Amino acid sequence: MSFPSSELLIDCDLLPQEFSVVVTLSITHNDPQRNDYIFSLMETNSSDRARIKKHKSNNLERDNARSNTKDAKEQQEPSAERGRILLGLRYSRKRLHLLYRDPLGGAVKKLVFRTAGLTDSHWHTLVLSVTARSVKLTMDCNSPLEIVPSEPFPSELNIHGSRLHIGSRGRWKGLFSGLLRQLVLVPGSDASAHMCPSSEPQLMALSVPPKLLDLPDMRPQAGEPGAMHDSRISVSLDQPCSEQTQGQLWFNPLKKALYLCDGSHWVTMLQDHHRLDYILEHQVLTTTSETNDIEVFQVAGVGVMAALAHRSSASGSAVYLWTRSGFQLYQNISTHGALAWRHFRIGKRSYLVVSNFGGGADRSGAEPETDFSVIYKWSRKRKRFVHLQTLQTHCARDWEAFTINQHTYLAVANHRTGNNHTIDSLIYKWNRLAKAFELHQRLSTSGAYDWESFTVGPYHFLVVANAFDGVTTSVDSVIYVWVNGAFQVFQTIKTYCATDWEMFQIGGRVFLVVANGHRLVGTGHERYAINSTIYELDMHARLFVRFQDITTYSAVDWEFFSLGEEYFLVVANSFSGESYSLNSILYRWQGYEGFVPVHFLPTIGCSDWEFFTWKGESYLMYSSAKAPLTKVFKLKTY
Repeated sequence: MSFPSSELLIDCDLLPQEFSVVVTLSITHNDPQRNDYIFSLMETNSSDRARIKKHKSNNLERDNARSNTKDAKEQQEPSAERGRILLGLRYSRKRLHLLYRDPLGGAVKKLVFRTAGLTDSHWHTLVLSVTARSVKLTMDCNSPLEIVPSEPFPSELNIHGSRLHIGSRGRWKGLFSGLLRQLVLVPGSDASAHMCPSSEPQLMALSVPPKLLDLPDMRPQAGEPGAMHDSRISVSLDQPCSEQTQGQLWFNPLKKALYLCDGSHWVTMLQDHHRLDYILEHQVLTTTSETNDIEVFQVAGVGVMAALAHRSSASGSAVYLWTRSGFQLYQNISTHGALAWRHFRIGKRSYLVVSNFGGGADRSGAEPETDFSVIYKWSRKRKRFVHLQTLQTHCARDWEAFTINQHTYLAVANHRTGNNHTIDSLIYKWNRLAKAFELHQRLSTSGAYDWESFTVGPYHFLVVANAFDGVTTSVDSVIYVWVNGAFQVFQTIKTYCATDWEMFQIGGRVFLVVANGHRLVGTGHERYAINSTIYELDMHARLFVRFQDITTYSAVDWEFFSLGEEYFLVVANSFSGESYSLNSILYRWQGYEGFVPVHFLPTIGCSDWEFFTWKGESYLMYSSAKAPLTKVFKLKTY
């Protein structure tokens, strides 16, 4: 069984820098001479494929006449035989071998773990965790075995064009001859933390299709050792677990969770999902200027960071790093009236792009008609963001990054040139050879304020929030769909000074919510208390249809997030028509009722909301466009 690695690692030519392999298997043989492959990642190239095709054509008649032996099969399928191994996991009688190719020298390196008892015909679950500095093996939730290689594990192992083989290395020699129940590749350094402790460590299931969950009942029968235990369920808010209550089930009605006593600890049988209890102010950041936008992101090996787009050009903008005490200033970046930040990745590298509102007014005091946005690249050596590319923009309100067919794109929302709001917004495409973005497509927009990209099945969408056409705020925002290498109009939706789109999914349902800023009524009169609308994708009609209206006050941002099985939307209310000090509101999904308000958060000229998690804790962060402060809230769950 084999398939291209691109089907597993979509839009990625490099192996993740940190990953885990989870495998549950049962091996019956005890042959010390065998070296069977659990899986392998094999390199292929065009010359190999041409040679294979020619080989098959020239030897078709000869192969058909040969007997059906293993050697004949190897000659009929020489493709993987000629390929080079990039990554593999194999076992022998008492050892587990991790093989990988050095991308520089090309040599295959091997790390060996001693695993006595693996070939005992019983089920075993292995978690192999790989980081740059160490490789760790956890077998059946026992104490892990760790190897620190003399050289770091390759951080840029190129797997472009490779094939993943299950139970082999693409040839008959080394073919797997046991039972394989699960094989899961998990991004991240240690998947064992998600699985241990476990009541059945030999059959821990990280990701097993329901049809495979049909193992026979292995519990002791009456009269056999271990058959006697108390199977009653205790219902209470608290319950002790000891050797005397081993096997006891306990249901906690407050957490709505079912637990099993293993003799010392309660093991969760039905997961108790986190529910939002209350919101606690965690940190107040005093900034050097009002902030138009926040971008929260993670940099591998560094942690959670936040880029704040400061209005003032004198102090520039700031990048903060999350610590135990909250966000701390990490780097200052020179900006000019920064309007928005956007973080994105190309491969394993991190980038930031900032929208600058000009380089300052000219001597006459007039606003500049052209601005320059700047793309920065994270320097692993300097541990800083450094300048990469400058692009001309026009009061750019937003950048959006997305990937289609393994190509990276950037969409800029050009808001206006002078008093002209009907201008082109641009789509840029990353040129891998030039290491720069190049113009790919122009799209006519009207006071564009925001882009949002998303996918539904195989389709790629891009929706623009149009705010003003020079006459009215009642303009059409447009949803585009990717067709034949470019975006085409999919649907138009009437909006009122649209400032933000947010796409989210609940179950199999797809939603879009728009933030409507204000509506012009009569001559020069503006209404700020208007409806923002949630739309749902009608799969049959292939259109987004109105689902729910929510009254907002000059809304400029929506943020969607989930906690356990609960879903939330928080809106940035910025202006009531009289005051910038007003509540931004957190809404919770109530199914048939839609979203209902559950928390009111006092804000001052709120310009953006960001949700992030770190080490199991959840946070909300908001910025103010009218005061030099940014706040972080901690979401307390139960």
